[in-house]
Amino acid sequence: MLYSQKGMATAPIKTAAGKNPPQGFVYLPLIAGWLFPGAGHFLLRKWGRGALLSVSIIGMFVLGLAMKGKIYTGAQDILDMLGFVGDLGNGLLFFLSRIFGLGADQVQVTTADYGTKFIVVAGLLNVIAAVDAHNLRTGRKSE
Repeated sequence: MLYSQKGMATAPIKTAAGKNPPQGFVYLPLIAGWLFPGAGHFLLRKWGRGALLSVSIIGMFVLGLAMKGKIYTGAQDILDMLGFVGDLGNGLLFFLSRIFGLGADQVQVTTADYGTKFIVVAGLLNVIAAVDAHNLRTGRKSE
């Protein structure tokens, strides 16, 4: 049911199945989901969805590294900044790869450009999955 207020439609705030809003720290699935792919869904006992996200995101990240993809370390121009933000979306995978020196500093083979895109897209997918886990936790989204 939508309400109109000065030409704008707004939906009333309700949780799934009319339940009361959740108690406790509602940002835990968001933070856990960002740090480790699928962890937010695992906390919510959504085992299938969490496993699918975990395998997909980690798989894309590993394939990107296997293709000698670049992991952005800083921002010299706007495209590097966007790539860096996408890489940060990988959470612990990004930090571990930086600690262990994984990921090329420069793209030197043709497949490396595809690998770089795989790594960035894995990070963006991880952010979307973490937000999805948060929305499930707060009741904005049902099953």
